[in-house]
Amino acid sequence: MASVHMEMKDSAVSSSKWLDAHYDPVANLYTFSSCIALADLHGDGENKLVVGDLGTGASNMKLKVYRGTGLLSENTLLDLPTGLVSFLMDQHEPCTPAIAVASGPFIYIYKNLRPYFKFTLPTLEVNPLEQDVWSQAREDMIDPMTLKEMLEGIRDKADIPLSVRSLRFLMLEPQDMEAYVNLHKQQPIRRQTVITCIGTLKKNMADDDAVSCLVIGTESQEVYILDPEAFTILAKMSLPSVPTLMDVTGQFDVEFRITIACRNGNIYILRRDSPRPKYCIELSSHPVGLVRMGKNVVVGCAQETLHGYTQKGKKLWTTYLPAPVTTMAVLDLPTRGFQAVLVGLANCEVHVYRDKNLISTIKTPDLVTSICFGRYGREDGTLIMTTKGGGLIVKILKRTAVFDDKDSAPGPPIAQSIRLNVPKKTKLYVDQTMRERENAVAMHRAFQMDLSRMRLAAARAYVKALESSLTPMSASLTEPLKMNAVVQGLGPSFKLTLNIQNTAACRPVMNLAISFLYDENLYSMRTAFFKIPLLVPGLNYPIDTFVECLSDKGISDIIKVFVLREGKSAPLLTAHINMPVSEGLALN
Repeated sequence: MASVHMEMKDSAVSSSKWLDAHYDPVANLYTFSSCIALADLHGDGENKLVVGDLGTGASNMKLKVYRGTGLLSENTLLDLPTGLVSFLMDQHEPCTPAIAVASGPFIYIYKNLRPYFKFTLPTLEVNPLEQDVWSQAREDMIDPMTLKEMLEGIRDKADIPLSVRSLRFLMLEPQDMEAYVNLHKQQPIRRQTVITCIGTLKKNMADDDAVSCLVIGTESQEVYILDPEAFTILAKMSLPSVPTLMDVTGQFDVEFRITIACRNGNIYILRRDSPRPKYCIELSSHPVGLVRMGKNVVVGCAQETLHGYTQKGKKLWTTYLPAPVTTMAVLDLPTRGFQAVLVGLANCEVHVYRDKNLISTIKTPDLVTSICFGRYGREDGTLIMTTKGGGLIVKILKRTAVFDDKDSAPGPPIAQSIRLNVPKKTKLYVDQTMRERENAVAMHRAFQMDLSRMRLAAARAYVKALESSLTPMSASLTEPLKMNAVVQGLGPSFKLTLNIQNTAACRPVMNLAISFLYDENLYSMRTAFFKIPLLVPGLNYPIDTFVECLSDKGISDIIKVFVLREGKSAPLLTAHINMPVSEGLALN
């Protein structure tokens, strides 16, 4: 029996796609997926594991850095971390990323594992009624009980919420109120928000070593985008609810999308130059995980479900899970062109999904609270997990591992047992069916007649285009030509390049000329008519000329190009060039 058990264990290990690299059940790491990152902190090509450790929740919060299986360094944090990201602040050599730790209303920036900068969120507007009440308390015009009654009235009716000072005051017992008022009444009132989630957004390039901006979501239902060097606010956007999860893609200077899961159970999508959400996805239960897979968004919900949506909010699929979701992450292998979703479950399992198909299952000794996949050390396919009991698990994806696209769940798919919600037949539907049944022959003849007319109109338009040479490709068998045009420049001067090619097999073409037709009030050309040299078959002949825009009104027009044969009035081919708006004159 022992030999059979060992054989089964050996076969299970050999069939597994993962290598067990390290497991430390007493690593004392208490964190979430938002507070864990992999980064090459020293520029030596070896990625380190950076963890924002929550400690006990009230003390012993630390920023820990692991190298291999050992702890490299640790820094004490002043408050609970809510998010941690690595990003490049500049392009100075050596290019080493900085670490941004969001904690309370602050972002702590670490460079070379040392404190570098602290960013503080801007303060919020304070309720003027609250300020007036505290001013009266400072002048001893009201007693603490009256102050409590007035603050309660403001809290119930005012649009602007009370500050933290007033809310804490309202929670006190009557015997503690006077001491609290005497301690704080001389200090100015401030209403400070806190950070709930953090991400990074490339500034102007999509490269891995490009500079990134910080994107932060706050308790005041706002999203800020920060400059990576000066840490000034580049953009500010508002949300209908408090953001909890965030995924960012694109470049700030070009186009970007920020997908945010909020506390009201909805997902909002923010785009460039849009202070309000562009799209909204309404979920049936609260989201607990959010990742991006290519152009789609995968959301894990509290009702033990996994949903796939497009960027515009269209639902693609739904998968039912065997246990509640604890955390989610992306499994991305660019070298293999493979992407999947890692889903940590409350039954001590991690499922790997590609779209809605379960392609792998990982058993863990404890409940997983955070997942991170990427390059660790010099190994690309490393899976790092922390557990509820503070353990650290490191697994490496085998180079021979192959993931099947089919669902590995046993039995028929779950969707097969779901009854389709077929609507009842309406009277209009029945009447339409009867009409089609009774007039089937007449309807088919009318359809065939309309189809024949459409084909005839298309054929006539095609023949007319060939006869009048309105196409950029010649239909003549003796002079088969092809032409395309390229416009370069911002304006008011443009360079116009015509690429002409003789597509004949062995016959050269000669005695050709090019003529331009344009609005002389809008454009001027140095050469509006010139001859074309002998065209050898198969070669591309670029012909350049310059166009000057004369208008400063920011308008553009079409320039027509005719390829003519000497002695013939009809052109061999024609091209219409849509000129761009002159940006140089518009700026002036």
